[in-house]
Amino acid sequence: MLAYLARRLLYAVLVLAGVNLLVFILFFTINTPEDMARLQLGGKRVTAEAVERWKAERGYDKPLYFNAKAPGLAKLADTVFVDTTVRLLHFDFGKTNEGRDIAEEIRERLPISFGIGVPVFILTVGVSVVFSLGLAMFRGTRLDAAGVVLLVALMSISSLFFIIMGQYVFSKVLRLAPLSGYVPGPQMFSFVMLPILVLVVARLGPDARLYRTIYLEELGKDYVRTARSKGLSEFAIMFRHVLRNSWLPIITSSASLLPVVFGGAIVTETFFAIPGLGALTIEGITQQDFSIVRAMVFFGSALYIAAYLATDVLYAVADPRIRLH
Repeated sequence: MLAYLARRLLYAVLVLAGVNLLVFILFFTINTPEDMARLQLGGKRVTAEAVERWKAERGYDKPLYFNAKAPGLAKLADTVFVDTTVRLLHFDFGKTNEGRDIAEEIRERLPISFGIGVPVFILTVGVSVVFSLGLAMFRGTRLDAAGVVLLVALMSISSLFFIIMGQYVFSKVLRLAPLSGYVPGPQMFSFVMLPILVLVVARLGPDARLYRTIYLEELGKDYVRTARSKGLSEFAIMFRHVLRNSWLPIITSSASLLPVVFGGAIVTETFFAIPGLGALTIEGITQQDFSIVRAMVFFGSALYIAAYLATDVLYAVADPRIRLH
């Protein structure tokens, strides 16, 4: 088990290093440090001295990948890439264009985003599993057909529609939740309740339909026919056998849900004016703040890789044979 975990952890580190290199190349190919300096300082009329001073303040005055003037290994180490990568690994994300500490911003906003993302993840998986199990148990009936039509309809509707309709119905008409905004403390539940509901409903269609397909595939296998021949009830077959044998694909789809929840939170937090990580990402994009964007890409990549690493661990727990590969 330890050897299996060590291999998966090594793969995760290599993937994170590759993502970091790719993001660095992408950003600095599109936007050189001089371009960023001129953009922040006011365009083409900025003096060369002001540009160099701006680059020096942010550590962009060194060569990007190779420093020919440095001695020995410093030719590779004394570069913008190595310097920024080392700072990222120490969770030193630098400062925004306005001078705010990005790491402090993330620490303040992380509980807010997790306060939405964690309930969305748990509720989406739980509701999808239960709903799809019910459809599989009543397969071939009108209830199953109506459920499939509902799931396809939910899949076909944009999440923006759910946001707008949720705000109109629950905030304007029923007045059960605030239209937008956020207040920390005990009152936060009233502000995050509607975004959580919107994200769960938006994900119910594709996830529940996938789980239903998995259950129907399991119902056609030999062990199910054997269980029926022994006189087990349909309820016992579904929960004692089919559900247990469906855990691996459910774990896989659940892990892939985390990036979707994080990406969906970017739009949701913007519409509901919630000051989470999604709102910080939008701020970095709209203000063309490279430091914020790169920090959020790195943080998001680390979060996704951690989710898939946890998935590999759950695989080994669910099926011990996987540890041998």
